[in-house]
Amino acid sequence: MSYLKFDKSRLVNLEYSLSREVLRSNRAGSYISTTISGCNTRKYHGLLICQLDELDGGKHVLLSSFDETVVQHGAEFNLGIHKYENDFYEPKGHKYIRDFEVDQIPKTTFRVGGVVLSKERILVENEQQVLTRYTLVEANSPTTLKFKPFLAFRNVHELSKANLYANTKYKKAPNGIKMKLYEGYPFLHMQFSKPAEFIAVPGWYNNIEYLKEKNRGYDYREDLFVPGYFELPIKKGESIVFSASVKEANPDTIKAKFTRELNKRPPRDTFRSFLVNAGQQFFIKRGEDHDLVAGFPWYGSIPRQTFVALPALTLDQDEPDLFEAVVDTQLKNMKNGLFPNVNGQRQPAYNNIDTPLWFFWALQQYANETKNWKHIWEKYGEVMKQILNAYLKGTDFNIKMNELGLIEGEDDNLALTWMDSYVNGKPVVQRAGMPVEVNALWYNAICFALELAEAVGDKGFTKEWEALPKQIADSFMRQFWCEEHGYLADCVKDDVKDWSVRPNMVIAAALDYSPLDREKQKQVLSAAKQQLLTPRGLRTLSPRNAHYEGVCVGSISEREKTLHQGTVWPWLLMFFVEGYLKIHKRGGLPFVKKLIEGFEEEMTEHCIGTIPENYNGNPPHQGKGAISQAWSVAALIRANKLAVNFLE
Repeated sequence: MSYLKFDKSRLVNLEYSLSREVLRSNRAGSYISTTISGCNTRKYHGLLICQLDELDGGKHVLLSSFDETVVQHGAEFNLGIHKYENDFYEPKGHKYIRDFEVDQIPKTTFRVGGVVLSKERILVENEQQVLTRYTLVEANSPTTLKFKPFLAFRNVHELSKANLYANTKYKKAPNGIKMKLYEGYPFLHMQFSKPAEFIAVPGWYNNIEYLKEKNRGYDYREDLFVPGYFELPIKKGESIVFSASVKEANPDTIKAKFTRELNKRPPRDTFRSFLVNAGQQFFIKRGEDHDLVAGFPWYGSIPRQTFVALPALTLDQDEPDLFEAVVDTQLKNMKNGLFPNVNGQRQPAYNNIDTPLWFFWALQQYANETKNWKHIWEKYGEVMKQILNAYLKGTDFNIKMNELGLIEGEDDNLALTWMDSYVNGKPVVQRAGMPVEVNALWYNAICFALELAEAVGDKGFTKEWEALPKQIADSFMRQFWCEEHGYLADCVKDDVKDWSVRPNMVIAAALDYSPLDREKQKQVLSAAKQQLLTPRGLRTLSPRNAHYEGVCVGSISEREKTLHQGTVWPWLLMFFVEGYLKIHKRGGLPFVKKLIEGFEEEMTEHCIGTIPENYNGNPPHQGKGAISQAWSVAALIRANKLAVNFLE
């Protein structure tokens, strides 16, 4: 019995099935993503999307879709579906869908008259290969299957257009063919586990539309190349497996490989198991480097989000070695005490004031879990000292410790914190000066470093830094706290305090070392609960504020304007939960459990089995942004663990 339930009667309803997406990745930089109807609604959708280091290091859609057709008594029933202009869908294969399950891997069941055909798709671990198993469950007459591949061969951020430069010729491969439309790309091998006849009928399918891109204000029409179709008979009870790969497969081993890969997949039969499985999708290994994809389908590695998400995605699964491997990869890119905004860019920007302090926070969670203070200080102590000294003496973007002992930073037309959306080249929420969470993280980082140094007897470091925490705490309270308001200012610049109610103050209340006493932590959390908390996380601005934007919709600039002016971000929930439980202890468990369990319904709403980047601030809090985000998933894993720990 499947843990996640889908309304079988509504699977044929496009309004229902087009809004529900599926995603799988494989730690090699490849992923597959589409909707449960099989109709691609994003340019980022496809059945084999690979990271091609030999080309440009980006992700590329090779196989966009693969239409199946059931043939009986000369009649053809096409199970594929594509959207064209004026909401015209052709073919209309969704009307044959009878069931959809996601126990281990996605499984779709079609019924065409007396024919019942199931389709299961799996992405091979650490390889650029997707395997699809078709099983003829029921059939009363001889049955033939036809398959039509739709090829893109383009970067995920671009769209394919019909042209005269594409190499439309194919070469034979065992039980199939291989093609590459453009130079620089690898061959795409399309092969079956049994002999299949390929009939060449080359042509472009023009003006296929992607609904999500249209709604997001991007180009949304694409031309895809179809070289022809495969045809092969299938008997009742028989399974055949199709392989799409950048390397030639051995047809004799394709079925066995599918079974081996399936056996590796743990069952997804609880809320937590879905979260853990979703978390594993973000890891990627490139050579000796281990990294974390911030989110699918369009993000790469973002160090800030990596440090926030990493503890929950590794330590809660008892993978300390993976934690260190990812941290070590991040450290290779550190410069002047700062980390790049995004890894992998040719000329990365380093304009973030908080990421190095999240590095300390991540190590702190590692220390709390492993209790291995000596190892952590020996391995990372020098890096920690470099970062602290960079803040102390000053580094890029005017990031420095001021005479109050607090951290400030500013650069024209740049946002230095995580609230980094831009409209017309200017930040929507600049937060120049002293941001509240940055200074809480600064205080926490120094206290944690002193804890490590004292544990291993590093008296030199202790003597140099031990007087600073008190100064920071005193200055923090004078600058950010107001008894009349009963919460923290979000940012302070030149004695001008921004009293907008934002979630950043919740981080300050939840840290292991907080400059706030218990009563003030309680007041901060109370303000957040009243004005920011939703069933999907914390709003980025109180609805009582005149600048509040409750719906993230419209053009690119319109969406950017709302992202930090009211949009809900789930990653903040783990800090609210941690702070809330610290204050209310077991008495807060019923409320926290209700919050966490409320996300179970989300597992079937947006992208199956995972949590998106953000949500609308207004009810019903529709999912927005990337369909699966690492720190969103991590927040639920961590929040759940915090709740469980209180029960033990």
